[in-house]
Amino acid sequence: MISTGRLDLLPLRPEHVGEMAEVLSDPALHAFIGGAPDSPQALRARYERLAAGSPDPGQRWLNWVIRLRDEDRLVGTVQATIADGTAEIAWVVGTPWQGRGIASEAARGLVAWLGTQPVHAVVAHVHPEHHASAAVAASAGLTATGELHDGEVRWRL
Repeated sequence: MISTGRLDLLPLRPEHVGEMAEVLSDPALHAFIGGAPDSPQALRARYERLAAGSPDPGQRWLNWVIRLRDEDRLVGTVQATIADGTAEIAWVVGTPWQGRGIASEAARGLVAWLGTQPVHAVVAHVHPEHHASAAVAASAGLTATGELHDGEVRWRL
């Protein structure tokens, strides 16, 4: 578990699906990444795969749900995929909890924790029009590189 001022980042487990299916149900969360919300069944299958870990021994999958302590509820996720000393991170916070600094706080907590791991670089990919996500990356200490990867700006620490 990773704790910040208001949040606990709990290792993702399939048991989180019930609450997280609701948190992630807004199609607006897919405006920049495409696709649509997973059904609860698809989300459970995804969480089971993630919790099992990467089948590639050279890659670590680390996934957490974000629990907002004062509301005692799950509100989003953060993740890191670590390979060759580089951690690729991502975050999502459910629509009702956006605009409260939760994603920034969770990303900062994740990056601080990654600083205790054998990681030499932290990378995120942000859609060039997704200003809120760019603000989260900047808050976590990452800087836009100007490089594009699949149409997204690569941010790096």
